[in-house]
Parts: sequence; C-alpha cells; structure tokens
Amino acid sequence: MKIRKILLTLLLLASTSVIFAQANKIEFEEYDLDNGLHVILHQDNSFPLVVVTITYHVGSKNEKPERTGFAHFFEHLMFEGSANIPRGEYSKIVDKAGGTLNANTTWDRTFFYEVLSSNQLELGLWLESERMLQLNVDSIGVATQKKVVTEEIKEREDNQPYMSFQREIVKRAFVEHPYQWTVLGKADHIMAATESDYKTFYNDFYVPNNAVITIVGDIDFKEAKKLISKYYADIPASEKEIYRPKQIEPIKHKEVRDTIYDNIQLPAVFQAYHTPKSGTEDYYAVDMLAKLLSGGESSRFYKVLVDEKQLAMQAMSFPFPYEDAGLAFAFALPNMGVELEDLEAAMDLEIERVQNELISDTELQKLKNQYEVNHVNANASLESRAYNLAINYTFHKDANLINTEINKYLEVTKEDIMRVAKEYFRKDNRVVLYYLPKSQQ
Repeated sequence: MKIRKILLTLLLLASTSVIFAQANKIEFEEYDLDNGLHVILHQDNSFPLVVVTITYHVGSKNEKPERTGFAHFFEHLMFEGSANIPRGEYSKIVDKAGGTLNANTTWDRTFFYEVLSSNQLELGLWLESERMLQLNVDSIGVATQKKVVTEEIKEREDNQPYMSFQREIVKRAFVEHPYQWTVLGKADHIMAATESDYKTFYNDFYVPNNAVITIVGDIDFKEAKKLISKYYADIPASEKEIYRPKQIEPIKHKEVRDTIYDNIQLPAVFQAYHTPKSGTEDYYAVDMLAKLLSGGESSRFYKVLVDEKQLAMQAMSFPFPYEDAGLAFAFALPNMGVELEDLEAAMDLEIERVQNELISDTELQKLKNQYEVNHVNANASLESRAYNLAINYTFHKDANLINTEINKYLEVTKEDIMRVAKEYFRKDNRVVLYYLPKSQQ
C-alpha cells in the first residue's frame, strides 16, 4: 500500500510539473441536478488520477456576529465521520486507498478535495455524499473539534508574531459587513456554541443547492454522471433561502490609525486599503498594482525601500479578494534605527508615484508576462484546475473564467493602474497599524 501511495504522489507531481498548453482551451461539461447541486466535469487522461472536490458557498461572512468561526469549525468537523463512516475513519479510508485529501476555508467558501487513483472515483463521490447527507454533528465530535479549533486560534493568531494583523485590521476596516471578523473567529464563540447551534449551521449551508462538485482527471463522462446521480440525486435540497449578507460597507473618507503592542522584537507598519470585490474590472487593475509594488525583487517597494534607501528589511503588498469587497494590504519591517514614520512616508511616496506618473511600457509588459506565466501555472495540475473551475462558478457563475480571466488582466492599461491607485489607494480609504514590542507599551 505504501508503494501505491508513493506512486500516486509521483504521478501527481508529474502532472503538476507538465506545462499545461494554455493555447488549448480547457474543455469541461457542467449541469445541475434537480436538487440544485452544480456539477463540473473535466477530462484529462494523461495520468490515472482523479480529483473530487466539493465547494460549499459558505464562509465566515455567513456567520452570526455572536457565533463566529463556524465555517472553519465545520472544515474540521467534516472529518469526524457520518452515519456510515465510523468516527475518525474518514481520512484513514482515503489513506488506505492510496489517496490524499484536505480542506480549507475562507471568508466566502469552504473547499474539500480528494486526490485518488481514477479507479477510486466512486469512493471519493461516496465519501463526499456522506458528509453532505448525514454528517456526525454530535456532542463527541463537537467537543473534540472545539479543542482543536480553539488551539489553532491560539497557535495561528495569538502566539505568532504579527499574525493578529488581519484580525486587528478587519475589525477597524469593516463596520457594517461581516468581514469584520476573521475566518478563525473568536475562541469564546466556539466554546459557547451548543450542539444545536452547529446542527442548525450544518442544515442551513451544507446542502446540494449551496454546493459545486467538480471532478477532474482520468474519467469517463458517462460513468461519472451515473455515479453522481447514484450518490447525490436523492439528497434533498434545503427549502430555506441560503443566507447571504446584504450589508454594503460604506465608502471610507477617513483614515483609521492605531498602535498594536505585540510579542515581537522588531516594529512593523501595516496598511490596508479598501478595494473592489473580486471579478470587477477595477479588481484586475488593483491586483496588478499590488504586484507592481511588491511582486519580487524588481518591484517598486523592494527596489526603493529595501535596496536603494535601505529603510526596510522587507516590504510587500498583497490584495485579499473577498467576494463582496476587498482589502489591499501593504506591510514593511524597518531596518535597525529606522523610524516607522519614515518608513511609512517612503511607502506612501511610492504609491504617490503611481498615482501621478504612468508606469513604463517595460513595467506593464513585465506585469502582463508574469500574469501569463501565473495563468499557465495556476491550471497546470489536476487539483488546481478542479479548484479554479469550482471557484469561478461559485463566485461568478462562470466556470469558463478558467479560460478567459487572463484576458481581463491583459486588457489592463497603464492608465487603469494610475486610476485605481488614485481611487482606492487614498489615505482616507485605509487603516494603518503600527506594531510595536510590548516592552514599549
């Protein structure tokens, strides 16, 4: 069995390393079952592998303010077992079949997947159908995962230097929208929730009419459709309307500044600018602006702040593409003896340059080259193709963005980048946090 698993891993790595010919359109079929489950099938017979994914359109934004962290909690609880899968056996079943599996949660969705030998497709479909239809949501599993999840909150947010930045920023950046809490949520909310609370959340969101199943790899369409019907057609749809937050975050016209004292040795400056939601025309220009500022050692931040002025040990900018809104983060660690005010002023100066001067043709072409390479790499593996198909449909109801989204980046102009820099990277549209060692408090 170990040899089989090693072979599976090697084949998966091989499929990842093969450059997927993007000149060829990624072909797929999609359809809906009567219960609302959306199905996407993509065939690639290069290797005897299959990826089975389920994406639920539920994340931290679907939670109640007094019960945060539920979507991430269910990412863990989904491995507890079901009516037909003994407790703790879910991962073991996949492991014994020579496969791998994992899951992750964001503000907007929860994603589960299994990578299996193609002759194990039915196993993967059965496993996910068990989670959707009859998951164990009981006192034992809830108590077990409460301990696991609250420990993860301590480990990832409370005990790591600077890693509370997202929690500290979003609660200042959002006053109306539920993006104001992090995906992990609050430990006291997790501990206070009852078994009934969790059952309600499961019944509300982990239903076929709130899900997309994607199967990618060495499959036969006719057989795959037959198996999907066998395991999913009879799962009842939820009769309740799926809760989607309707709050719209007001446009900001006042900078928010604060100081956070943390268990750190070096101070840091964080900035977060409100940006448009993913999939909009401006989103692509904002994404390219972030890469211009900190996409590698030749980026604006690195060249000026790190190399030329030697003000920073590290400087970067990265967008968070929420479904309903967005934030673009900028972060810098000062060199010894550099004041945070001076470092922040230098960061602002680089943004002002983009606001007032068109970037060069060379810079624009370099950005577009980077996105073309990223596009190829993002669809190189079976797993990444399965993910991209699922996410594009979940958020935009357009799985074909896997083929066309690159064009939206290539259509961005120098003028677009200057325009979004002016429109979104305003000082009165941001949160600024200074992180200082607790010894300075």
